[in-house]
Amino acid sequence: MAHIHLSDGSFTLPWAMFWWVCALFVLGGALILFRRRRGGAYELKAIALASFLTAALFAIFQLEIPVLGGIHLNLTPFVGILAGPVMGCLVLFIVNILSAAVGHGGWSLIGANLLVNFTELGTAYIIWRWMRDLALNVAIRGGAAAFMALLLGNFVMIAIIMISGVQGQVVEFGELLLVGIGNLVAAVVESIVTGLILAYILKARPDLLDAPARR
Repeated sequence: MAHIHLSDGSFTLPWAMFWWVCALFVLGGALILFRRRRGGAYELKAIALASFLTAALFAIFQLEIPVLGGIHLNLTPFVGILAGPVMGCLVLFIVNILSAAVGHGGWSLIGANLLVNFTELGTAYIIWRWMRDLALNVAIRGGAAAFMALLLGNFVMIAIIMISGVQGQVVEFGELLLVGIGNLVAAVVESIVTGLILAYILKARPDLLDAPARR
């Protein structure tokens, strides 16, 4: 949902590099954890699931709704819930690389966008797991986790832009607020979609939800 749709050069080189370093630090941690879990059923299921999610998310990322400069669904919370934070980080890294290759955001902004997406993914995973013992309907549980994750991701996106600034432009908080409101509207839609997809998965493949291998 939250994604910085700016071209290369929008951030100064020091800020672009700073966000890249932060994102690589998180990604490096995910790679270390994945390496420790390699082998057996985990590796086969995780790679198959990651491949499917990567293809699905890349397609969804490109479907833009022409509202308030362009908003779109990411389903990053869905990835966090289904794949977990370790494999989910790798999925989002590949999707952002592919998206930049087709002009969906600049290469230099991949680091910043990854941090936004990692925030959404990790928050959704934590809230989903936390709500597991509340005996809630899966759709409600997933929708709530998705909305809270997207809300936090929206704040992180706005904070990154405000901190970094945009070269040659004065960043108006009002403009960012307008974009944030548009993203919140999209977050409501995405939360509903996430809840419905999870409800379907519960009926079709309940083994994919809350699997120990992804904890």
